[in-house]
Amino acid sequence: MTQLELARKGNISPLMKQVAEKEELEAELIRQGVAQGTIVIPANIRHGNLDPCGIGKGLCTKVNANIGTSSDYGTIDTELEKLRVAMEYKADTVMDLSTGGDIAAIRRSLITSCPLPLGTVPIYQVGIEAIERRGAIVNMTAEDLFATIEQQAEDGVDFMTVHCGVTQRALAQLRSQGRLTNVVSRGGAFLIGWMLHQQQENPLYEQYDRLLEIARRYDVTLSLGDGMRPGSLADATDRSQIEELLTIAELVERAWSAGVQVMVEGPGHVPLDQITANVQLEKRLCRGAPFYVLGPLVTDIAAGYDHIAAAIGGAIAAAAGADFLCYVTPSEHLSLPDAEDVKEGVIGARIAAHAADIVKGAKGAADWDSKMSIARRNLDWEEQIKLSLDPAKAHQVHTRFATKGATCSMCGPYCALALVDKYLGISAAKCDL
Repeated sequence: MTQLELARKGNISPLMKQVAEKEELEAELIRQGVAQGTIVIPANIRHGNLDPCGIGKGLCTKVNANIGTSSDYGTIDTELEKLRVAMEYKADTVMDLSTGGDIAAIRRSLITSCPLPLGTVPIYQVGIEAIERRGAIVNMTAEDLFATIEQQAEDGVDFMTVHCGVTQRALAQLRSQGRLTNVVSRGGAFLIGWMLHQQQENPLYEQYDRLLEIARRYDVTLSLGDGMRPGSLADATDRSQIEELLTIAELVERAWSAGVQVMVEGPGHVPLDQITANVQLEKRLCRGAPFYVLGPLVTDIAAGYDHIAAAIGGAIAAAAGADFLCYVTPSEHLSLPDAEDVKEGVIGARIAAHAADIVKGAKGAADWDSKMSIARRNLDWEEQIKLSLDPAKAHQVHTRFATKGATCSMCGPYCALALVDKYLGISAAKCDL
């Protein structure tokens, strides 16, 4: 049985117990969330070395790191290094988005080396192989698509982005209203090209029960992808995006009925004042299914700094109820990310997730900040560095300039904390709140 089916029968599985321990919550609360569909535990039965995590209501906001090759660059070794960096900086999950090289071999190598839940977008492999074998993406078949999905499930992929909501109706909305950036989802574009050429409905929608059967057999969590997501602020919250979300809401219910875990993917570029509404809309329509957002990016002009634009949007989205942040790296819109980009992306998303967890009241979130404040109050540099998200960088920055005494090089002898301690006669070393 899947984790969803076990939870509905009242059974607390070993995976649920592990998630509960990590979250410092009662296992029964995890079971209830999984049973209701508001929590997912991506855990393919064939992923042997998995250290599971829970995603959803009442849990800490999770962060995903995308890695993978392109047709221009990347090997198994480059992706294993990105995986190492993603794990070092504490991403909760990783997705392999490879579109170059031996995609299957890269994926299998990553799964073997990855204790984190690992996701994929199967249409990428299908599309690339269709070009190689059949001359064009539009020549792929439904059988190609489902065979690849089953192959990836057999390999141990824990969650899959599937663009089931890219339907002929959503495409009609796109045509009727028009957009500044049309479709920016690569998977969505592959399917739209196929649908237009073949004059058929999306097989992931038309044969959704077949997809559910594969997902249930391996307990793969479906991540219902947003192929119609906005790629610019001008296109945010338009009819195409909402039409797709309405379809996804129906598919969430069908997945639950089939005993399949499911989450929903959210928009990419959204103005600040629309983010909360987007989260509330997904939660309402999809009945609390976990929400997985790409950023969202709050401005279109941050090329080279899109990890910052995404962290701003991610913090707002997560505080409003989004459960899962897909990181964005500095190279977004510019190039394939390298290992350093992966690091910057993970840290940016973790800052956003943690800021939101303080607002959500996640267990231990505010305590971490209090400990850092105490260390700062006490001018305890060793403890401040230890408590930081990136201790190595914190140490490097603090020691960059030589100083005299206990203060840093910013204020030196004019440190406000040190001066007030001196004149009030308070011993900073004894401050523990």
